[in-house]
Amino acid sequence: MTSQPILAERDGAILTVTLNLPEKRNPVSDPAVIAGLEEVLRAADADIGVRAVILTGAGIAFSSGGDLKAMKSGTGLRAALPAQTRRNYREGIQRLPLLFHNLEVPVIAAINGPAIGAGLDLACMCDVRVAADTAIFAESFVKVGIVPGDGGAWLLPRIVGFSVATELALTGETFDAAEALRIGLVSRVVPAADLMAAARKVADRIAVNPPHAVRMTKRLLREGQTATLSNILELSAAMQSLAHATRDNDEAIDAFIEKRRPNFTGE
Repeated sequence: MTSQPILAERDGAILTVTLNLPEKRNPVSDPAVIAGLEEVLRAADADIGVRAVILTGAGIAFSSGGDLKAMKSGTGLRAALPAQTRRNYREGIQRLPLLFHNLEVPVIAAINGPAIGAGLDLACMCDVRVAADTAIFAESFVKVGIVPGDGGAWLLPRIVGFSVATELALTGETFDAAEALRIGLVSRVVPAADLMAAARKVADRIAVNPPHAVRMTKRLLREGQTATLSNILELSAAMQSLAHATRDNDEAIDAFIEKRRPNFTGE
């Protein structure tokens, strides 16, 4: 087994996080993977100097989802006592959707290969999804006789719509990157050799903007998935007062008037 299940590499304002269990196709149900993602993503969220995160997988897969061999042996999420299985899910893989939902730093999924089951749901937890043309996808839980235990029933319909999400979840069938683009699951598909460069380009386009404004905009978009219009308007007004108080807001206005490139510092 690889000694480090999660790799993190920072280049300027961009942090690249890699699921690093390629010999197991990067299962996200692995406790070390969950703990590692929590550690690096919470640290990135706390650092305003990190303007965007790119999440990808080592080897040929983005993520195969859960470890079925561990499930069969009872060493994974599945326990002999159903009540303990419930606790295993709550204290294990279900930490991930809550983690990603509460992040304010933008996360871009660079989907380099199969994103299957919980691997697809992990991609859905991210804010932007870029796929290699060789990537494949499946909301495949029904194929192994289980349900999406990681929040997929909440995540997927909000991205592709209820009808398409229902078809994907109830058939469990595999589909390719072109279909993922057609249904709006990913925002772009690029040749596999160009994937990380394409994800970095998206990250850089985000990173040039004022970081507090970017993070508060992301928070509004996340809250907008469940909040009422009146609540979003109230939250928007409160966040706008914070944005107006930043030096970056003044810098943006000055740069526009002076017809020069702005220099945003996160202040």
